[in-house]
Amino acid sequence: MLHDRVLVRTDIPEGERRSSGGIVIPATAAVGRRLNWAEVVAVGQNVRTVEPGDRVLFDPEDRAEVEVRGVAYVLIRERDLHAVAAERLQGSEDSTGLYL
Repeated sequence: MLHDRVLVRTDIPEGERRSSGGIVIPATAAVGRRLNWAEVVAVGQNVRTVEPGDRVLFDPEDRAEVEVRGVAYVLIRERDLHAVAAERLQGSEDSTGLYL
C-alpha cells in the first residue's frame, strides 16, 4: 500500500438488499445517496487515523475496485473516509468507539 491509501473489504455484496421489515429491494431501485461500511484490510505508510481491523464508513461513488486472488476490495484515500469504528477506541468510559 502506498501513501494515504486504505484497502477495504465491503460488508454488503452488490445487488439486492432486504429492508428491516424483510422487503426485498432490487439492485436497480433508485435510492438516495447511501454510505457503506467496510473493514480495513491494509493501509499505506502515511495513513494516521485507521489501522487494519477497523471499520470505516465511505461513499461508494468515490472508490476504485481491485481484485486480489479472487477477492474484491475497494481502494480509497484516507481523506474520503466519513467515520471510523474501532475496538481500540472503546476502552475509555466516555468513548462510543466511533469517531468522525
